[in-house]
Amino acid sequence: MNILNKPTIIIAIASLLWFTAAGTGFCKPPAASAGHMQKGIELAQQKQYDAAIAEFTKAIKENPKDPRGYANRATAYRASNRLPDAIADFSKAIEVAPNDEVAYRERGNTQVMQSQFDAALPDFDKAIELKPDDGYAYKFRGFAEIGLNQWDKAVADFTKAIEKEPNDPQNYDRRAWANRNLKNYDAAVADYTVLIEKNPADAEHLVKRGATYTSMQQYEKAIADYQAALKLKPDDYDTVQRLQYVQAMLAAKNAPPPPAATPTPTPKPGLITPLNIGIAIGILIVIAVIARLVTRGKAESTSGRIR
Repeated sequence: MNILNKPTIIIAIASLLWFTAAGTGFCKPPAASAGHMQKGIELAQQKQYDAAIAEFTKAIKENPKDPRGYANRATAYRASNRLPDAIADFSKAIEVAPNDEVAYRERGNTQVMQSQFDAALPDFDKAIELKPDDGYAYKFRGFAEIGLNQWDKAVADFTKAIEKEPNDPQNYDRRAWANRNLKNYDAAVADYTVLIEKNPADAEHLVKRGATYTSMQQYEKAIADYQAALKLKPDDYDTVQRLQYVQAMLAAKNAPPPPAATPTPTPKPGLITPLNIGIAIGILIVIAVIARLVTRGKAESTSGRIR
C-alpha cells in the first residue's frame, strides 16, 4: 500500500478490554460467562484468535443478553480477517444494546476495511450522536470520507479528531493527505511538520513532506527532506528515485534559457526559373526564325530568281 496515497487503519486489540471495563452500563455477567470472557481477552492479546473466538462463543451461550460477548468476538473475527463475521457480531451487539456507540463505531470501521464507505457513514454518524466526544468516531468517519473523495469533510473530521485525540499521529497524517488532494499544500506541510517534530526519526513523513514540497515546486526544500529521510533509511530506493527526480527538476528550473534562434533569410529566387526558361526558349526561336529568313533571302538573290 503506497504510503503517499492510501489511508492506513490500525485495529488495536486493546479495544477488547473496553468491553470488560467497569462502568460500561451493562449488568455484571454470571461467573461462568465472565471467566470465558476474560480467557478470550487473554487469548486475543496473545493473537490466538481462533481460541479466543471459542471462549467468547462460550460466554455468549452463558449470557446471550450481554453485548460484550458479541463485540469481543467481533473484534477477534476482525483481527483474523473474518470481516463479514465481525460485522454480523457487531450488528448483534447493537441489537442487544442499541445505545452502545462503540459497537456502531467498530461496525463502521469494519465496513471501511471492506471499502464499504457509504454503508459505514451512518454507523459513524450514530456513534457521534451517542457520544459527541468520541475522537475515534470522527477519525474513522474521516477514513470513509477519504474513500469517497470527500476531502473537505475529511479535513473537518480529522480536525475534530485532533481536538479529541491530539496525540494520535494518524489524525495529522490523514488530514494532511486530504489537504494535499484539495491542493492546500501549506496546511499539509504544517501537519507533516508537527509529526516530524514529534518524531525526528520519522523518515516516512519526511518523504511525504518532500512530496508536498515537490507539488509546490519548492525543490530545494524537497531535496532537503529526501536527503534527511535517506540518512535515516539509506536503502530506500523509492526515496532515492524521488530525490533524483527533484534534483533534475531543480536543474532544469535553474538552467539558463537557450539562445534565441537566428532567423533564416528567405532565399531570393534564382535566374533559372520556369518563366525565365520559357522566355529564353522563345527568344531562341525568334532568333532562329530571323536567321532562317535572312539566309533564305540571300540565297534567292544569288540565284537571280524572282519569286
